[in-house]
Amino acid sequence: MELEVMKKLIKRYEPGHVDFAKKCDTAERYYRNRTDIFLQKKKEDEEGNPIRNADNRIPHNFHGLIVNQKASYAFTAPPLFNIGSEQANQKVRDALGDGYKKNCMELCVNAANCGIAWVHYWRSEDGFEWAVVDSREVIPVMSRKLKRKLLGAFRAYADVDEATGEAYMVYEYWTETECQAFRRRIGDTVDEGLLYYDMFTNPETGEMVSQYRHDMGEVPFIPFRNNNIDTDDLANIKPLIDVYDKVFSGFINDLDDIQELIFILVGYGGTDLNGFLQDLKKYKVIKLDTDDGADAKTLSIEIPVEARNAVLEATRKAIFEQGQGFDPQPENFGNQSGEALKFMYAMLEMKTGLMQTEFEPGFARLVRAICHFHGQRCDKVVQVWTRTSIKNDTELAQICQQSVGIVSRKTILASHPLVEDVEEELKQLAAEEEEAQEKAEQYGGAFGNAGKGNEGGEGGVGNNER
Repeated sequence: MELEVMKKLIKRYEPGHVDFAKKCDTAERYYRNRTDIFLQKKKEDEEGNPIRNADNRIPHNFHGLIVNQKASYAFTAPPLFNIGSEQANQKVRDALGDGYKKNCMELCVNAANCGIAWVHYWRSEDGFEWAVVDSREVIPVMSRKLKRKLLGAFRAYADVDEATGEAYMVYEYWTETECQAFRRRIGDTVDEGLLYYDMFTNPETGEMVSQYRHDMGEVPFIPFRNNNIDTDDLANIKPLIDVYDKVFSGFINDLDDIQELIFILVGYGGTDLNGFLQDLKKYKVIKLDTDDGADAKTLSIEIPVEARNAVLEATRKAIFEQGQGFDPQPENFGNQSGEALKFMYAMLEMKTGLMQTEFEPGFARLVRAICHFHGQRCDKVVQVWTRTSIKNDTELAQICQQSVGIVSRKTILASHPLVEDVEEELKQLAAEEEEAQEKAEQYGGAFGNAGKGNEGGEGGVGNNER
């Protein structure tokens, strides 16, 4: 692609992406428990002195908790894929690699913080490679048709030239057939500073070039949307988290401030209040004028504890309702039945279901990309998703026990809370049954031999008597 065309594309898509990146930064900051309570300025009077001494700023990581609930609920047991051939299934499993579960978790967290997550795949010397890309680095170029298609994708990221130490902004532009690399020095405009960037190695000549042909058949970037409207999980609860942090931190500040007594002085004999505090600390007495009515009193402040507790409780409840999570307070659990526990996960299941609907096409594209790389046919991708949640193990064990003779042993074992690997458990049961049968045969044989020995012994005694 010509340099002037690339400049026009960057100037068209980059400004809107800057706003998107700022929202991602805010969501990630809240995910790491760095809420806006730390950004508030300390209140000062006209002379610049602090109005209050205590300045506690206590954040609450509700956003991180709710996002981690969704990630662990959906991907502690990541999706399994079946494309109809065990050989092809094995190639898919090998390509996904040992980091598949971790990458699924990262996809979920990125989508929750940014509204969308991205997977990038490429061809390397080791075969098919894929990785989760920071959502702030990807700028998609979509078609305007009813069925929107990814026409191209920028991967824009900051880099440092090791030779000169200068900072650059690198732009990789990926299409269905190739990738071209550009860069500009940070501080320069796109019109002035954008140049071709030789970052790829030509396999035939060994020279560094700015263009790379990948032959993947499509743009090697796959979107994983958080929901049907591409919103992040922070938008609905950020104002509530800010209120909770403000009220809670203010409450702690009040407790700190009222520990210092307020003195009411009438007819104080000194002229300097600092002298009053020094005399009080040193001599444990203060000097008052001899006028009638001279007095010294202390003033205590009453904190509206009940009102603040009511605000905190209502805000906490609203956070989990709007965030579609479940409040992990101990009083919400107890010895509850399986149906009651399912009800607690109702909102989380609703949110995870929306995400799953958007993630399934992304995983299907990834599996088909792996099959295309290995030359395997892939007509249909069957996905099996498993939820991970708190369960009533006693109730499940009782249901399994009552199901004996009604459903197969394999189905019962698959639902039993103590069984992790069904196939391994079936092998173990078969081995124990075989061992028990051998012991029974040995016992029966020993008993039969004992009977024969007695008969033979009696006959032997008779023969000896003869």
